[in-house]
Amino acid sequence: MIKTIASVKLPVDEVLEIRKNRISPAHPTGREKRISIVTGIHGDELEGQYVCFEVIRRIRAEADKLSGIVDIYPAMNPLGIDSITRGIPAFDLDMNRLFPGNREGDMTEYLADQIIRDLAGSDVCIDIHASNIYLTEIPQIRINELHRERLIPLAEKMNVDLIWVHGANTVLESTLAHSLNSIGTPTLVVEMGVGMRITKEYCMQLANGIMHLMQEMGIWQGETKTPVKPIISELPEDVSYLNAAVAGIFVPAARHWEKLKKGELIGRIIDPLQGEVLNEVCSPVDGYLFTIREYPVVDAGSLLGRLLREECVSR
Repeated sequence: MIKTIASVKLPVDEVLEIRKNRISPAHPTGREKRISIVTGIHGDELEGQYVCFEVIRRIRAEADKLSGIVDIYPAMNPLGIDSITRGIPAFDLDMNRLFPGNREGDMTEYLADQIIRDLAGSDVCIDIHASNIYLTEIPQIRINELHRERLIPLAEKMNVDLIWVHGANTVLESTLAHSLNSIGTPTLVVEMGVGMRITKEYCMQLANGIMHLMQEMGIWQGETKTPVKPIISELPEDVSYLNAAVAGIFVPAARHWEKLKKGELIGRIIDPLQGEVLNEVCSPVDGYLFTIREYPVVDAGSLLGRLLREECVSR
């Protein structure tokens, strides 16, 4: 059932609507658990679009196996998705910095408030993001350490490669996930792939994880695939950041999610005008390249990648 959860009038007789698709069992009892799948908060992040499609497709194929409620929200920022813009067009605002919103506020604050009200009470919410156009990420779930005890057991069922626990001081309070977790609605933030693209392999991996979590929650009675055992990173020193020493064109030499030895070449920053290699980027530690630069033009200080230290993987 398609339902509009928020609606505001726009110029020229247009209307902005945020909609969800609620899929319920044929014979509800009123005691069903509910999972909410959210994506499209950033209009240039499209990976979640395919995940929504795939989850709906699987449920429809075996509708008799559904024993709970699945709410799908594919476009929380419909104007952004229509224009492939990260924020809300015309307002120059990042929607994921507006929560929990304000019912009496301006249009953007009102939308954020309505979203929170509709999602509140879900037994689990999955907030799916892609990376930006500059970086590619492996499928991972990022968790605020304040909610680690409640969220890690859920994240372990999601078939992602990495669970990255962040310190509380690095988490913005105005995000959807923080706002929902703060009011008791468990919310997992997924990051994967790259902006403005769909990485089908990653989408299928996450869809498998969502179906498995639904099975564990008693929402889905069909068969699911056993999830991979994720690496759990909880210490700041687990992750090494690679930043460009100079401006130029970055050309990778290593593959995404490749295991590297300290000193091994990751890529080169080149000068196409003079035909010179300006800088060789080498691994500072033994580890796994879980983030890699996708967009080649870099300035000094640009993020080129992230490495997960080998000792974290072997713990």
